[in-house]
Amino acid sequence: MYKLSRTRIFLILAICAIGIFFAVPNMMKDTSSLPKWWQPVNLGLDLQGGSNLLLQVKMDDVIKERMSTVEDSARQILRENKIRYQNLNAGSESVKVKIDNMNSRSKARSLFAKIDNGIVVEDGEDGELIIKYTDQALNELRLKVVDQSIEIVRRRIDELGTKEPVIQRQGSDRIVVQLPGLQNPEYVKTLLGKTAKLSFHMVDSRSTAADARRGVLGSSSRLIKGEAGETYVISRKPVVGGENLVDAQAAFQEGQPVVSFKFNTIGGKKFGEATKNNIGERLAIVLDNEVISAPVVQSAITGGSGIISGNFTLESANDLALLLRSGALPAPLEVLEERTVGAGLGSDSIREGVTASIIGLIAIIVFMVLAYGLFGVFTTVTVLMNLFLMLGALSFMGATLTLPGIAGIILTIGMAVDANVLIFERMREEVKNGRSTKDAAEAGFEEAWGTIVDSNLTTLVAAFVLFYFGTGPVRGFAVTLAIGIATSMFTSVTVTRLIITSWLTRYKPKKLPI
Repeated sequence: MYKLSRTRIFLILAICAIGIFFAVPNMMKDTSSLPKWWQPVNLGLDLQGGSNLLLQVKMDDVIKERMSTVEDSARQILRENKIRYQNLNAGSESVKVKIDNMNSRSKARSLFAKIDNGIVVEDGEDGELIIKYTDQALNELRLKVVDQSIEIVRRRIDELGTKEPVIQRQGSDRIVVQLPGLQNPEYVKTLLGKTAKLSFHMVDSRSTAADARRGVLGSSSRLIKGEAGETYVISRKPVVGGENLVDAQAAFQEGQPVVSFKFNTIGGKKFGEATKNNIGERLAIVLDNEVISAPVVQSAITGGSGIISGNFTLESANDLALLLRSGALPAPLEVLEERTVGAGLGSDSIREGVTASIIGLIAIIVFMVLAYGLFGVFTTVTVLMNLFLMLGALSFMGATLTLPGIAGIILTIGMAVDANVLIFERMREEVKNGRSTKDAAEAGFEEAWGTIVDSNLTTLVAAFVLFYFGTGPVRGFAVTLAIGIATSMFTSVTVTRLIITSWLTRYKPKKLPI
């Protein structure tokens, strides 16, 4: 039989040893003292319990806000070009304005089309123009907003330290959030329910809330409420927005919790100029369309940093800092569905999965020993090594094991002996054809190799297809199936060959024990 080189033997044994090494933490009860790179397989939501949230991105609010911006731009265009107009107002999906003069209306139409990409201007009744976005532009906006929301949700969840969360898109405007190990999702729902859109506006000292209620309010200002129920008149255009924030942390000032923040270079410059030019005026700090603080600017703040004070507790200051660090959600999120999986149910799933694996393993061992004798015992060793290699690979990759993943492991336990069955049956045929023990054993490995590759390659392609097109549990099944196929091909051919070669070399039998 073909003799394995020392280098090949060393590589085989090294791979087996590495697999066992990374699989060891899965047999340990307490792994908290182990380094991060040497940890057991992460358990999914269905195995260790946790919370599952289905969120919907409220696109109507985004489109309405976008149309409000278009309204401001249209008003500015009309005033700059001295075009007389009536009834300019923004709806939920469009902006309408009436312009009686035909030439002025034609001029306004061409100017409105340049407000933003995807804008179209249509003629309405009685000299009315309708400004709106095309369907393609709205679809692109929807995709962009959902992608941004997923990224912000991921940042906020990561800040909480939740281990191996699953955050992914579902449909066109929904997000699935799975949080293994988290039994109480109320805190997370509170954090995800806040858009955390921060901006800084100068308070309009020339107007009062009473003036605004009477309709005496300039187009550049708007009325807004504060946390304590008071009202402010602030400039529509922010001095600087929250997108320029680079850091936010909870701190203490005069023994009271506050939130310190820091701008990037552009934001710091804008903030410095605004405070320098408005000493003695009030600066409104607006969070989610509500004034949380409106201090008087005492001096120019040129360092690019500042402090938000208010009626904070340490917990609320930490929460606000977390929200500001992770960024503002482009749209509000609504919780459509909430499910909590208890840890007990997860433990039951693990126990049943392990029981099924053991039963399957015992059944395979009994069959192989009865069918192939000593070579069946050799196969048992390779199957056990295959399990170690699978667990080691999953642990090394930091993969998350779910219930479908356990199903993939159970399936690969059965598939792990397929290659050995092909090899041993080929050996039997060669023995019947009169070949010697060594020649028959060598032919079994050489001739069955092509069939083994073909059969496993088709299954591997199916696993990749499941992983590419599937989501969540389906992907978990595909990952364990693919890893199981790779490790079973290695153990069934390479490890089995090493064991049988060593046995033949040492004992030199005249007959194969199959």
